[in-house]
Amino acid sequence: MSKEKHADEALRWLGQARADLRAAEGSVRTGSHEWACFQAQQSAGKALKAMWLGNGFEPWGHSVLKLIDDYPDEAVRVGSLLALRSAAKALDKLYIPTRYPNGLPDLAPYEVYTDVEAQAAIAAAQSVLAACEPLCTHS
Repeated sequence: MSKEKHADEALRWLGQARADLRAAEGSVRTGSHEWACFQAQQSAGKALKAMWLGNGFEPWGHSVLKLIDDYPDEAVRVGSLLALRSAAKALDKLYIPTRYPNGLPDLAPYEVYTDVEAQAAIAAAQSVLAACEPLCTHS
């Protein structure tokens, strides 16, 4: 992929990361806390993929933590991303059980996720997005 194409893709992924975060905030307002948690996880993953693309790298996977730990530029990973590992771990725990009725024993996601959990997920995603935005066109 050309440098120009990477930059264009980075902007598309960053735009979607922002939209997913707004959607998470909307889901909290409607009481869909499980969905807000998932949308927050998606926002963080897309923000990291935007950063990868904006710097000429090809991201792969759905784990926020792996997108941090596997980032090819060690200086950026150590300087900007390592502080996000705890937020990434919390968000990755929300990837599957927030969506599937069989992801939790005998309960559906809508029955167990709370406003507090959704707000924490949104805050974690906001921290990832804030760290990634200035790095999306680093190169």
